Amino acid sequence: MVPTEDTTTDGRARRRWRISGVVQGVGFRVATLRRARSLELSGWVRNTADGDVECVGEGDVARLDDLDAFLRMGPPGSAVLGVSVDAEPVAGLGGFVIEQDAAAR
Repeated sequence: MVPTEDTTTDGRARRRWRISGVVQGVGFRVATLRRARSLELSGWVRNTADGDVECVGEGDVARLDDLDAFLRMGPPGSAVLGVSVDAEPVAGLGGFVIEQDAAAR
């Protein structure tokens, strides 16, 4: 369930997801990148050191809901076992990218 969000005057919001399960090595980040860009969202996706995937998205609330549904299902080959999501203040990100893995930071 998505927490109560603070939206900007233009209806933008920001969410941070953590997805667990079989989500690394199965094209999860690339599929997320493609979906987010098709939805015209800004943000990033990356692998975490403990085998999860972390994603931040900013944009229209309805489009964030669409990304949320995608992340909960995952692309073919993945097996999503859990998803946590938190609302965050909008930071004004531009574009959507795959970030360097958290383990490599």
